[in-house]
Amino acid sequence: MTTPSPGPADTFEQHRSLLTGVAYRVLGSIADAEDVVQETWLRWSTVDHAGVRDPRAFLTTTVTRLALNGLRSRRHRQESYIGPWLPEPVPTAEDGDDPAQPVLLAESVSQAFLVVLESLSPLERVVFVLHDLFGFGHDEVARAVDRSEPAVRQLASRARRHVRERRPRAATDPAEHVRVTEAFMRAAVDGQVSALLAVLAPDVVVLTDAGGTQKAALRPITGAAKAARFLAAISSDVSGARWTLTPLNGRVGVLVHVGDELLGTVDLDTADGLVTAVRAQLNPSKLTAVRGIRP
Repeated sequence: MTTPSPGPADTFEQHRSLLTGVAYRVLGSIADAEDVVQETWLRWSTVDHAGVRDPRAFLTTTVTRLALNGLRSRRHRQESYIGPWLPEPVPTAEDGDDPAQPVLLAESVSQAFLVVLESLSPLERVVFVLHDLFGFGHDEVARAVDRSEPAVRQLASRARRHVRERRPRAATDPAEHVRVTEAFMRAAVDGQVSALLAVLAPDVVVLTDAGGTQKAALRPITGAAKAARFLAAISSDVSGARWTLTPLNGRVGVLVHVGDELLGTVDLDTADGLVTAVRAQLNPSKLTAVRGIRP
């Protein structure tokens, strides 16, 4: 008995996690990624499927071009964005691999790595995501971005070099990362400058993304002394804050609540028992994916 071929909807669902993974890494926004995937479905649902020899290639090309257009448009909007721009946090499972989205693997979905991808041009970012992260061949990537294969090889090489130069330090042991994160959050919530100085690396960088919605630093804050004073000042302005560790973007992150309201998320880079980078997402419009997580 012949097994029937999957219908268009089944075929799309087979590739949905791949499409979402590509779009999120290109755009740094799960909401925008889901919009792009939905638009890909609309185009897929109206195409003549009999003429599509390779559904995976068709769907990947469609989501890639939509995401690339979206990234270029967002880069233009970012020129007037208030303060630093950070990616949207997304929940992941304890082991860094969310069963609902198995392509969102730990490092390449981390906040630190997504910030590194922001340093690439839109086309470099798309080529790097498809080739280096998802293993598409240069020929497949060339078709997806409508460039020659030699041009794609050059883009991939340049993107790889930039990522290597800006890549965060080697990952801390997960248990050590949790210990340092807890020590940092205790000091930050208490607003004790001396306690903060004890856990901040001398060259720590603090980034706060509020999009102009609330008090936040409009530029990166560099150096332990400046960072400690800034964090202590923020703490004094927020009473009753409570924090919860939870898996975000492939590793342990922090949810901060005031009452029943989610104030924001905190993502840390840690090394040698100290915090080397702080990324606080405070923009309400970027907290949709984590707002349902209860402390």
